[in-house]
Amino acid sequence: MKVIGLTGGIGSGKTTVAHMFKALGIPIYIADEEAKRLIGKSKIIRKKLIALFGQETYLKNNQINKAFIAEKIFNNPENLKKMNAIVHPKVAQHFGKWVKKQTAPYVLKESAILFETGANTECHKVIVVTTPEETRIKRVLKRDETTREKIEAVIKNQLPEEDKIKQGDFVIHNNTIEETQNQVEKIHKQLLKMDF
Repeated sequence: MKVIGLTGGIGSGKTTVAHMFKALGIPIYIADEEAKRLIGKSKIIRKKLIALFGQETYLKNNQINKAFIAEKIFNNPENLKKMNAIVHPKVAQHFGKWVKKQTAPYVLKESAILFETGANTECHKVIVVTTPEETRIKRVLKRDETTREKIEAVIKNQLPEEDKIKQGDFVIHNNTIEETQNQVEKIHKQLLKMDF
């Protein structure tokens, strides 16, 4: 199965682009959503995260304590790295099982930290979604209950946009829905013709 990576910084519009591919019949795997699900469900992950950060990591209902974790990782790249080392191998394992069940010409793996985790090496091609930083910040402020400072901390912990673009095979400039849709359709046609 051909695996196409889809990445971009916070607020770039990765999920919007992923759903455009889904509308074209391409199965999409949203790694960030799967990571959140596994953090809540996996006893192994829970045990390791508690060992790393302490009992406050989880709330009474076994849900992750987002505010507590955010404090621990946003300005501490080392803690973020340790957390990723716990969560992402499990996501990769789940993704491997999911891929085997798919029958489309290719699948899309959407991940904000595709390059940072090395998951790009398991992709045949990588699409990078890009949007000006100020636009991304405004989108996330509108979408999430967060602050500009927290968004900037996330951006700081992600690979710079220009580095992602250099490493990607395709770039989608996500400015308007119409333009983005056209770029998605063009890339989709190219991917269908490619012999990986």
